[in-house]
Amino acid sequence: PDQNSESPELPLPGGAQRQHAQAQARTHKTRGSTNLRGNQPVQSSRLPHRDAPPQFSTPLCPPVSPPPGRGDRRRRMAAAGAATPVGAAPRVGLLYDDRMCAHATPDGEKHPENPERLRAIRRKLDAEGVASRCVDMKAKEAKEKYIASVHTPNHIKLIRDISSKEYDYRRNKTARKFNSIYFNEGSSESAFLAAGSVIEVAEKVAAGELSSAIALVRPPGHHAEHNEPMGFCLFNNVAIAANYLLNERPDLGINKILIVDWDVHHGNGTQKMFYSDPRVLFFSVHRFDYGSFYPCEGDASHCFIGEGAGEGYNINVPWEHGKCSDADYVAAWDHVLLPIAEAFDPDIILLSAGFDAAMGDPLGGCCITPDGYALLLTKLLGFAKGRIVMALEGGYNLKSIANSLCACTKVLLGDNFTYNSPRMQPFESTWRVIQMVMVRDELKAYWPVLSSKLPDNVPLRSAPSYIEPYASSGSESDVEDVSELPDAISSVNVTQVVDDVLSKHITMLKLDEDNLATKNTSSDSVQAQDDGPVVASTRIYDLPFTWRSALSKVYVWYASFGSNMWKPRFLCYIEGGKVDGMSISCFGSHDTSPPRGTMWKTVPHRLFFGRSSTPCWGTGGVAFLNPEINYNDESYVCMYKITLEQFNDVLFQENRLVKDNSEDGKLESPSSPLIGLSEIESVSSNKALHLEPIKDSWYSNVLHLGEEDGLPILTMTCPSTAVAQHKSGELPLAPPSETYSATLIKGLVEGKQLDANEAANYISSAAARSL
Repeated sequence: PDQNSESPELPLPGGAQRQHAQAQARTHKTRGSTNLRGNQPVQSSRLPHRDAPPQFSTPLCPPVSPPPGRGDRRRRMAAAGAATPVGAAPRVGLLYDDRMCAHATPDGEKHPENPERLRAIRRKLDAEGVASRCVDMKAKEAKEKYIASVHTPNHIKLIRDISSKEYDYRRNKTARKFNSIYFNEGSSESAFLAAGSVIEVAEKVAAGELSSAIALVRPPGHHAEHNEPMGFCLFNNVAIAANYLLNERPDLGINKILIVDWDVHHGNGTQKMFYSDPRVLFFSVHRFDYGSFYPCEGDASHCFIGEGAGEGYNINVPWEHGKCSDADYVAAWDHVLLPIAEAFDPDIILLSAGFDAAMGDPLGGCCITPDGYALLLTKLLGFAKGRIVMALEGGYNLKSIANSLCACTKVLLGDNFTYNSPRMQPFESTWRVIQMVMVRDELKAYWPVLSSKLPDNVPLRSAPSYIEPYASSGSESDVEDVSELPDAISSVNVTQVVDDVLSKHITMLKLDEDNLATKNTSSDSVQAQDDGPVVASTRIYDLPFTWRSALSKVYVWYASFGSNMWKPRFLCYIEGGKVDGMSISCFGSHDTSPPRGTMWKTVPHRLFFGRSSTPCWGTGGVAFLNPEINYNDESYVCMYKITLEQFNDVLFQENRLVKDNSEDGKLESPSSPLIGLSEIESVSSNKALHLEPIKDSWYSNVLHLGEEDGLPILTMTCPSTAVAQHKSGELPLAPPSETYSATLIKGLVEGKQLDANEAANYISSAAARSL
């Protein structure tokens, strides 16, 4: 124990130590105490003094007002117990080992997580003269017994053996069993080196041999689960190091660890490994996008705060969309992380330092500048006596990752810097996440410091509207400076969402795990498909498709009332192509799986035919449903059970949002869904949702027609304003063309709803009636 601790304690072995720490945490949390080892700053006999980090007054966000008597505690802590004496250069460890570059794609395919990431960082640090000022360190392979503290024996055996000759002919097949993973002959050594490297630097910092350290490691780690690799990550490097300090080296006096994960993706693996452990405070700020951003898991929500003794020690700040910048992250730091970190009073900080939220990153779609990262790191230096270990996670734009990590290294070395980013404000959604509806109300029962008043009248930005994706050239992007980047860095969720529905979204992930039962009645016919559900693989590096994996697991009924009532015509929207009578072909869906079921209903909405011509069907009107319910009306709808991903693709095509790039033959389509989980919640409550980003499109209004088998029934039609324009004559009403009418008749007849004459009369009657 440190020499000024109030009551020195003998190290307790294994589980006894853990139970003792958990009992302490419960006791002190109940009393409202903020320090498991006393409320006074702890002076270490091993760590000399260091100046407090510079304080910043930025235009980003006003700081939260501290409770009485606590305002200067952070500065006192930094001045009393940081790691280097005034005037002395900090000893910053820098671990780089080229052996970790041996992990690469098996056949040289391009991939965002590639060896050049490490090399680009090292070149930048050398060129800036930064590396020579650090303590050079070499990697050591982690012992299996330390890895076993967080991973199963089968997991460890797989990673140990995957690069051996016995896997030469099945290595790729094995990789395909996992989510966003590749293996080659160098993967095993790289993974063991990465885990061992973070242990090595963490141990040196904890022992006082270094003031702080940076581990340039790959493969990254924070997605790796207890029993499997995931998301480019083979072993969970930070979790292994944290367990090592807590359980293998009690002599170092590390009893409380703050893990800060600022990677743009949620640290799902790390969260699960410490979910019930009060010795570890896990803080993750990440894009969530209502569950549609990788890793597309509901436990990235603010609702997941830990369990058992660890309740309150898991903190998620889930961004609702991309383009979050320095201002948003500083707001999360000032109003959530820093007050809680002060109360927690960690002994060391392990930083899962992903830089894929940086400007220009091809996967993250956020806008943190190098100075922004430096500022976030500076704000952490006042804790744990400045003992910070940075372990590289994500970051896939070579210049962004190199510039950002270089800026952070200079901070650890004690260099002064000026925050030169232009004046910005947080998004309204950021403030909403921080305010009562989101993080603060969930946690203030555990951290009373969060009950302090948030500032009023903070200048905020509105959420970004739908934008075209930024055409990044990926890891080889030439983007260097903030000024070179356009505003449209990445695509984001496209609709405004209801403020208070996020906590309900997890329940919306209704997976179709059962075999669809065949149901036959006199009026309904559900056709079961023999093949199982086709779920698109979730790949982090598919920026346009990060939302697709989540929505490919969510099923809805799409209710068609026009030409799509004929199944062969509807399948054009799924598989591509065209049927007789169509002048142009459909592009098809990203997921070409056929509908899981088909059934018919009638709905109390008026069918009418509007507009005067279309590119697909030529002269004549096309079908719409009046959004208003009228129980005197009855219209037929053919319902297809499809995924929410497919529904969005149909919506894109109906509104002509998919384009053929004739230069390279590739299709261009929106990179974000028009209907996600939050919009499902909204349309279910309000029965209609006019999609503001495409408000002038013909089929921009999504209706909720009820539920079937627990799944929402959705259709797309015109907004009520268009109906009013049809009534006034501002927009034309027109009977359908013969070919279009014939397609509707085929649908009604082959669906066994009407015979040919009845179907023809149904259509002509709808076309003849006035609105």
